[in-house]
Amino acid sequence: MSDEPTKTQMPDLFYIGIERYMCDILDEMRSTTKTMNFGGLLGMIEEAQVVANRMEAALTMQKSVHQLHKDIHNLKEAREALKKEVQALLDKRDNLENKDETKKEEP
Repeated sequence: MSDEPTKTQMPDLFYIGIERYMCDILDEMRSTTKTMNFGGLLGMIEEAQVVANRMEAALTMQKSVHQLHKDIHNLKEAREALKKEVQALLDKRDNLENKDETKKEEP
């Protein structure tokens, strides 16, 4: 048996009340005009606002994750370029040291 928490045990940062889709809330709002019973309309408007806020937050997080992947890729490319530059400088230093040693050996 695994000690890892299941999805139902993990807290959801945006969970508020019963899971409902925006379309369900809007359908319920439309039904209030058919029955002319507007008693729960303000509550449904607030519920729709909460659902819309959660959707916006999820989209923002997805955009942030996508941007992070781009940043990681760019930084890896920059790191590789710096590695090549460092290696070239080390090779140049070694060549200069070898030249100095050969000059010292020649009388």
